[in-house]
Amino acid sequence: MTNHSEATGPFENDDMSGQQPSAGPADHVTQVTLRTPAELADALPYLLGYRPEDSMVLVALHDHTGRRGRFGGRARLGIPAAEEDWEAAARQLARGLVTGSERRGSRPERMVAYVCQEPGPGESGRDVKRRLERLAHLMRTECGSLDVPVIEALCISDGRFWSYCCPVEGCCPEDGSPMGLPGTSVLAAAATYAGIQVRGTLRELRARLRPWETGAALEQEVALDAAGMSLVPRILDETSRQKVAEETLDLAERIIRRYRTASPVPGTHPADARDDNLLADDEAATLILGLQDRTTRDRAAAWMEGDDAGPALRLWRALARRCVGPYGEHAAAPLTLAGWVAWSMGDELEAREALAMALAADPDYLFARLLHQACNEGLDPEAVRRCLRTDSTRRTTMGTAELTDPAPRTTLTAPPQAPEPAPAAGIQADDHSAPSGSRTGRQRRRRARTADGEDGRQTAHAKGGRRRRADTRPRTSAAESSGPGTRGPVTTHTRGTGPGEATTGGARSDTGRPQPEENG
Repeated sequence: MTNHSEATGPFENDDMSGQQPSAGPADHVTQVTLRTPAELADALPYLLGYRPEDSMVLVALHDHTGRRGRFGGRARLGIPAAEEDWEAAARQLARGLVTGSERRGSRPERMVAYVCQEPGPGESGRDVKRRLERLAHLMRTECGSLDVPVIEALCISDGRFWSYCCPVEGCCPEDGSPMGLPGTSVLAAAATYAGIQVRGTLRELRARLRPWETGAALEQEVALDAAGMSLVPRILDETSRQKVAEETLDLAERIIRRYRTASPVPGTHPADARDDNLLADDEAATLILGLQDRTTRDRAAAWMEGDDAGPALRLWRALARRCVGPYGEHAAAPLTLAGWVAWSMGDELEAREALAMALAADPDYLFARLLHQACNEGLDPEAVRRCLRTDSTRRTTMGTAELTDPAPRTTLTAPPQAPEPAPAAGIQADDHSAPSGSRTGRQRRRRARTADGEDGRQTAHAKGGRRRRADTRPRTSAAESSGPGTRGPVTTHTRGTGPGEATTGGARSDTGRPQPEENG
């Protein structure tokens, strides 16, 4: 096969995530040179940290001298099902990666493009290669319009790969070239030495966060119904709301300790099953409903580092799996917490997926939207950690006087001339608020704004034609009916600023679509 390109790169942590490399056993950088399409195809899982499916990927190359380049940022989008959306997706992917690289001070000089998809029923890998050829061409065209040429474009399907850039007719086999066995290349050895782990697929990662679809889901739904009848009136009552918050956090702390002392088991599926067995249905229901309150959720987010972080992440995953049936929207809170803790621990892959799933559960969930954009832009989570540490310290020192103050949590005032920077400064967000009773594009009825400052809604869910028996998202009085995402020239000031209450500026991307997953 013709040697179309050559790229080199140090295999260290910043090459994978865009963060500073962590200190390892030795300050040694392993450099691997990739010279052929086969080596570039084999490199993709190590560049992303997982094996992509139904994906269009761009990898930036920098500092080229002659025919060499150093790997830079990576960006991925799912392949749109409709071909008429391919051009817009290719444009979004190319511009997102180039813009992100420029923001970090290094514009790409060349690109490597990948399209990855498994064959459908009755298809072969060769059929996939032909079907996705137009998409690969669009990706090359969009990169070229930004003066960043694509030096190699590969299709990976059914354990084989094809090059779209081979200049020699008849050079590449029509049926593609077989991929190497996982873990057998020099690149795999270098990645293992550098401590880089390659996970399975995104589908397998998302499965750890999706609600149950087993027979146990009905029992969990019954527990959620019962907890809703008991907890929602107390959450709506100003005199008992703080008591519910304390009970929720005390229960979460007990379960985190329970998880911390549990015996380890190998494998993700057995580990998740162990965690599910350690969490009773009524405990899960109490936590899921209690975390719908913004203040309670922000206080729970403080379990983000040290010995608490790992068990807390396992708990938030387990709670997301318990948001079954008509309680799917309630998963936004535990999914956001899971995404935040994963990001705080340096796992940007799980962070992005969990936050994206939180936004799928509730597109107006402001905390998830802010964290998702910050993670995609490569910001340092330490700013949010400092905010949470400060808030935790303030709550400890203020004592019960602060906890029993029934005054409204949030007030709106005109913006100051020189606003103080918030922990999430530079993050852009826009809230799609609508008056109570109006309908969104998803034809779902709006709820009144909740105590967490984010839009709530009462939804009819399709499960045997059933509606939710009671609205378990607490409603608030008019004094609290506005939140930090309200449109208009106002600045939100809170009594204790949390990560979901950051003042933001600017506007969303003019594409109106989610930003591509970007590393580097």
